[in-house]
Amino acid sequence: PFMWHLVEWKNTGEKNNGFDVLYHNMKHGQISVKELADFVRERALIEESYSKSMCKLAKMVSSNTQLGTFSPMWDVFRISSDKLALCHWELVRKLQELIKEMNRFSEDQVKVHRKTKEEVSGTLEAVQNIQASVQLLQKSKENYHSKWMEWDRLKKEGATQKETDKAEVKSKKAAETYKNCIEKYSAARADFEQKMTETAQKFQMIEEGHLRHMKGLINSFSHSVEDTHVQVGQVHEEFKQNVENIRVEDLIRKFAETKGTGKEKPGSSEFEECNSATVPEGECLLL
Repeated sequence: PFMWHLVEWKNTGEKNNGFDVLYHNMKHGQISVKELADFVRERALIEESYSKSMCKLAKMVSSNTQLGTFSPMWDVFRISSDKLALCHWELVRKLQELIKEMNRFSEDQVKVHRKTKEEVSGTLEAVQNIQASVQLLQKSKENYHSKWMEWDRLKKEGATQKETDKAEVKSKKAAETYKNCIEKYSAARADFEQKMTETAQKFQMIEEGHLRHMKGLINSFSHSVEDTHVQVGQVHEEFKQNVENIRVEDLIRKFAETKGTGKEKPGSSEFEECNSATVPEGECLLL
């Protein structure tokens, strides 16, 4: 079973400030959610910027010269750049959804904390009571010791009976006050221990739930980034394979086919002698 040291009394402190520590720790949970959302938001902006840059790169590739034998290779670059842009844009979308979930969680935390503050108001009162009791107890103890020492001094110095009796009365009165303060402190202490134990357990449950949810949000972030890395790896592998599949002879053949360099050789020509039997009169001169 999960054990948490916040319910141990050694952590409440000599001034019994443990409640204040636990309460503010709970409030810090809201700050943690906000800071995590800010981090994811910044990461989303980075991914968005990268995606837009890849789109620009794809457009630049599309405008490259289509002349020469190398031109088909630009299609491979364009397709790869478009796919990479899409991968990172998909991650942006996932991160934006995650930020929305974080905002909802933050709102829920505010409600939980507001409700908890009302529920532990009695504990806060118990804390204030025991703190006040400790102060009164210390003062009454010091006063009793002071009165008793004064009475003891007068007895040893041989003071008059009247002075000694008067000091004795004050000492006994201070002793009674001291005993009453001890009783009040004991009652305040018992009430404090009971309420503080219950409250610490309540804070513990809230903190456990908070941390579990935070870890869940981080896992969602991690899985989204991991999925994108897998997709990017697949795009790079496809790019590499496409480059390997396009042979040099294929590039040359495609260039020849598209540019019409010709498949048939020009016909040969032979000398034809003019004579009166084969050529009509006057045509030989024209030839």
